[in-house]
Amino acid sequence: DESEPLLKRTGREGANMEAEKKPASRPMSRQQLVVVGCILMCELCERLTYYSVTANVVLFCTNTLKLESTTAATVSLVFSGTVFIIPVIGGYIADTLAGKYNTILGSGLIYVLGLFLLPTSAFDYTDFFGADDDGVPFDLSTSMRRVYYFMGLVFVAIGTGGIKANVGPFGAQQVEDLGPEAVQSFFNWFYWFINAGSFIAFLGVAYIQQNVSFSLGYLIPFISMIVALVIFVAVKSKYKQTPPGGSIIVDSLGVCCDAGCRKFDNARKSNGGKYPDDFVTGVIAVLRVIPVFLLIILYWAIYSQMQSTFFLQGERMDAKLGSVIMPIAVLNVFNTIIILILIPIMDKVVYPFLAKYNRSPTHLQRIGLGFVLSALSVLVAGILEIYRKKDIEENGVIEQKLSGDTFNASSISIFAQVPQFALVGASEVFASVSGLEFAYSQAPSFMQGLVMGLFLMTSGIGNYVSEAILEIVKEATGADPPDAWFPEEMNDGKTENLFFMLAALMAVNTLVFVVVAYFYKYKAPEETQYLEVEKVVDPDKPPPYEQTTGGFHENPGYSEHPESTRL
Repeated sequence: DESEPLLKRTGREGANMEAEKKPASRPMSRQQLVVVGCILMCELCERLTYYSVTANVVLFCTNTLKLESTTAATVSLVFSGTVFIIPVIGGYIADTLAGKYNTILGSGLIYVLGLFLLPTSAFDYTDFFGADDDGVPFDLSTSMRRVYYFMGLVFVAIGTGGIKANVGPFGAQQVEDLGPEAVQSFFNWFYWFINAGSFIAFLGVAYIQQNVSFSLGYLIPFISMIVALVIFVAVKSKYKQTPPGGSIIVDSLGVCCDAGCRKFDNARKSNGGKYPDDFVTGVIAVLRVIPVFLLIILYWAIYSQMQSTFFLQGERMDAKLGSVIMPIAVLNVFNTIIILILIPIMDKVVYPFLAKYNRSPTHLQRIGLGFVLSALSVLVAGILEIYRKKDIEENGVIEQKLSGDTFNASSISIFAQVPQFALVGASEVFASVSGLEFAYSQAPSFMQGLVMGLFLMTSGIGNYVSEAILEIVKEATGADPPDAWFPEEMNDGKTENLFFMLAALMAVNTLVFVVVAYFYKYKAPEETQYLEVEKVVDPDKPPPYEQTTGGFHENPGYSEHPESTRL
């Protein structure tokens, strides 16, 4: 093992270990192309669905559910946070009980139930049922709409959370016999399809929700998710699947207890412990990535501003493009565009070019660059907020109607927000894509669902951290203008200070990350991948140990002959 500084360029003598360890990738077979294509299309439809739900949460809550702006921002952050907490449970279920395929399918069915409730909460029933004999319209009360909507969000969170923990590793599992470069390429294109789905959601579905009707705007994701499940099930017989085993979490805790979280050799069976050596090595690998994951949390707190403070800022800017009022969520398209452009460039041009000269950036170097870009995004947002309010002081406000609500807006175009959204998008290409690959590559196969769940959990916690920061700021600065940093009406407060504070927090977080990254030791590919090769690539050969409902046990039929562990 070698440690790799975050920003150090490795030369010929200290070549990047990740690049040196990678064997050459082989081309995909036709069957693998079909399988991977179906998984990617399924992910596109699912992400179209998810972002169609999240695009206008704040607007729907203020307009239809009659909630205050700050409360609507809280709903958005809590929902997004919960969506990314649940993958830990989804990964656990897949690893130990149901397997990845069954977990994805079952979560999809729960997802559909939630998506059915959302248009139910938005539908105008008086158009169909009119009124009773006394002239009282047949319609849902605001309180009942809230019940249906929040129940729908709960089911959507459960469904998408169960899918997110497993669909990425499940797709990578289909190509990992082709080598680590194929896995890296899969994750790059996996993220590309995620953002293709979000592009359609933010540009098309968000417009329908804001300017046509929320009932139709929520019916589209319902149909999209059904299409995703049909595509996913269509090639069921062609998937490579890993059977579930024992309780990863319980056994991992057992290793930590036996080792006292320090002397892990005591837990190895070769040293008189109760657990197979390879399983103990896997637990150590998971524990070593946790400090990295903890520092990614604040990145996601910055990322979540697109759905909360950036959205509220956009509502108070000129949304007209000619005679058309653009949906506020359309700014997310620019986040997506930069990702759709940058991922192919990095995957096909920049990374291969750097690899030729042994200059391939490590996972942590890429993540660190993403942190820097995210800090710049909120810095730019703070500068824009200063100019936005200055414009209001000099030129007055324009009354802007969005889905029935009226906002006092600046005459500055909403497209002035493009740089901050584009910077977040660029940061995702490095922090999020590389984070997914880092989580996958540093975990042994039998813990990939759990580790991916933990990585996704950082996003959920990041949303909760963002909400906590907003609550602390409101408590510290008050809710009354002009001193409040996050008042109900942003025009009267000092929200630019909130943005600058987030940028400063991210800068400090990045400095700590540099130190952690400097001392992190990467696991060689063969240390984390060969168990999966045994179970998936060559299933007729016995693995080094068996997973059962009772835990992990050595398999006496396993042979350590080099020919049995090929990539």
